[in-house]
Amino acid sequence: ITLKLLQKQILSVPGEPVKKDENSRRGNWGNQIEFVLTSVGYAVGLGNVWRFPYLCYRNGGGAFMLPYFIMLVFCGIPLFFLELSFGQFASLGCLGVWKISPMFKGVGYGMMVVSTYIGIYYNVVICIAFYYFFMSMTNLLPWTYCNNPWNTPDCSGVVGTGSQLNGSLTNATSTLVAGVSEVVNRSKRTSPSEEYWKHYVLNISDDIGNFGEVRLPILGCLAISWFVVFLCLIRGVKSSGKVVYFTATFPYVVLTILFIRGITLDGAINGIKYYLTPQWQKVLDAKVWGDAASQIFYSLGCAWGGLITMASYNKFHNNCFRDSIIISITNCATSVYAGFVIFSILGFMAHHLNVPVSEVADHGPGLAFVAYPEALTLLPISPLWSLLFFFMLILLGLGTQFCLLETLVTAIVDEIGTDWIIRNKTVVTLSVAIVGFLLGVPLTTQAGIYWLLLMDNYAASFSLVIISCIMCICIMYIYGHTNYFKDVEMMLGFPPPLFFKVCWRFISPVIISFILIFTVIQYKPITYNDYIYPGWSLAIGFSMALSSVICIPIYALYKISRSPGATFRERLKYACRSHPKWGPALQEHRTGRYAPMASEDTVEPSVGEIPFTGDLYIL
Repeated sequence: ITLKLLQKQILSVPGEPVKKDENSRRGNWGNQIEFVLTSVGYAVGLGNVWRFPYLCYRNGGGAFMLPYFIMLVFCGIPLFFLELSFGQFASLGCLGVWKISPMFKGVGYGMMVVSTYIGIYYNVVICIAFYYFFMSMTNLLPWTYCNNPWNTPDCSGVVGTGSQLNGSLTNATSTLVAGVSEVVNRSKRTSPSEEYWKHYVLNISDDIGNFGEVRLPILGCLAISWFVVFLCLIRGVKSSGKVVYFTATFPYVVLTILFIRGITLDGAINGIKYYLTPQWQKVLDAKVWGDAASQIFYSLGCAWGGLITMASYNKFHNNCFRDSIIISITNCATSVYAGFVIFSILGFMAHHLNVPVSEVADHGPGLAFVAYPEALTLLPISPLWSLLFFFMLILLGLGTQFCLLETLVTAIVDEIGTDWIIRNKTVVTLSVAIVGFLLGVPLTTQAGIYWLLLMDNYAASFSLVIISCIMCICIMYIYGHTNYFKDVEMMLGFPPPLFFKVCWRFISPVIISFILIFTVIQYKPITYNDYIYPGWSLAIGFSMALSSVICIPIYALYKISRSPGATFRERLKYACRSHPKWGPALQEHRTGRYAPMASEDTVEPSVGEIPFTGDLYIL
């Protein structure tokens, strides 16, 4: 102790407080702003830009906001708070926290599998955004006209043809009417942006099984994307916590710039009206409520393991209750705000094409890489707006990707737990990044978009709902709600509000079950434009979805088989009990029922004995 005090005096600057991590072995966030910004970057992703606005107008416009915010209050915020408090209390990642009930550690493995799948294809989307960003560094966007080698006779641009124009703004404006007339008169139109996307960027094959060649420009951008993610995580949360000051905030600057530009355009108000006009009759439709619950659940990143991981680097007494409300509301407000930005531009595009907004509205990659880029070609100084838009997509994607990679790295480091692995965490980060890059290479082939959409639709669909539901059941009913409420009170200094207690025990699990039933009922085989996925590819999709869920029963059976006991019931009881090391990570926080017992480190509990963690719920 004397040596540490002397070291602090030597290294400290007179008159300045000494900053140090509370958990010196594992590390903490530099400050609480870093955690909040990282969590906002994690929750606010590409789905806020390319899925929510589409869901909103499809499900009754402004009327969709009602079920959306109801689901936020009764499901989104409670689950967010539950995961943050879970990770912060134990200061462990998505694997280590299951000392709370070792039989359910398979839930942690399931979270890792989900984060792996998402991390693989999410970075491919980021790399395509990188590609479009680089290709926007030109005087004329390459998807503006139809006079390129990759265009087909069906191509019809909204601003005429390259031979008619010399690229100047004056000429572009003067021939806009002719271009629109040409578009309206064609019975079958494919836009230059769509053909650029399909025939040049992807050079898409005719079947998911026909991989063709690797698209080298996309592969190069994928390497850049993984390299950027690795650099930002080279020192774990210490480096990523500094990067998020930019990656989590600058997208809002870009959104605001695009919003101001968008609302000044002709027809923008029609797009916004289309986005917000309430169709109250749709509120009575169960599908609308199902979409609202699903969007809240998936957009907040519940059951991915990232929330538990990010919270595990908080100081023990951090007010994660306050953080969960701030982050959840910020995420949903960003979705609504992004809708104004997207539909102001789409309204402008529909106005110039003289078609309904619904014909230019899209979601997913179709919005990000086809519809919106085409709209940008109509704007003066279009390369500037294109650069801003794709730079925003890159930052939104990276914010989520940081947490996905950190989730996997933290789980591995916590599980091994040796001093060497902790000191060499950078090596683990590099290894995971290299593996992620190699697994993403097939998605850069000519069939890559088929596989990307397959993973997006199946890898993290109903499996997340099942994982989240089992997590709630384990904490509230196996470990016991009384014990968990005491844990939260010990950590925060106040018990969870009554509303959250009720939601955790009853309301949120019911809503999660509703999402699962809705997902099953609403299921339709995936398609991509006119392409129908073959049965064998759908089987692979379901296998990906089940691969994360199957971890739960497999590990449970393994744990029960390895537990001592004469009967299955005794083994089951033993496997459900909290591990003796469950609780706060630091000795100074292990008070009350977590206070160390004299024989804790030397005596292993025998069959029939319960490790002392309070009045546990035993089956």
